[in-house]
Amino acid sequence: VTFYLLRDWPKVLAAIDGALPLDSASTVRDLVRDSNAAVAGYIRGQALVCLCLGTIYGVGLSVVGLQFGFVIGLIAGIISFIPFVGTLVGATLSIGMAIAQFAPDWIGVGKVAVVFLIGHLLEGNVLSPKLVGDRVGLHPVWIMFALLAGGSLLGFVGVLIAVPIAAVIGVLVRY
Repeated sequence: VTFYLLRDWPKVLAAIDGALPLDSASTVRDLVRDSNAAVAGYIRGQALVCLCLGTIYGVGLSVVGLQFGFVIGLIAGIISFIPFVGTLVGATLSIGMAIAQFAPDWIGVGKVAVVFLIGHLLEGNVLSPKLVGDRVGLHPVWIMFALLAGGSLLGFVGVLIAVPIAAVIGVLVRY
């Protein structure tokens, strides 16, 4: 499907453009262009958040002395594209490794937990609002509302698609 879409993309665009009403075609094109910019900004911002979190977790876990801490931190950062899952999986995996490595010494396990607590606080209070919210053009309250609404309406899939849909709705409302 991808091959044929890429091969015939100009024909697909011409067919869609030909189906638009002539009097409002430029408005529809502008709205689609703005929606595309908002969704692309969300994806780029989320990728930067994942990169930052992977670095924070990887370096933090290596500093506290966890074996394979850098690898675990990078994995946690990469899968943090899914809200809360990256932090949950990374913290569970890291704390399990810390319990196995620092068995009688609970201070090492506490240090690992503190690394994830700091990373999660930075994500929620600094990284996501600045890197994702500013690029999408939505206030952080609207992003949180979109995540809650998407989660309650469509569950896990709703959480994944909530912010891009809210970004498109924001473009339409501003119009």
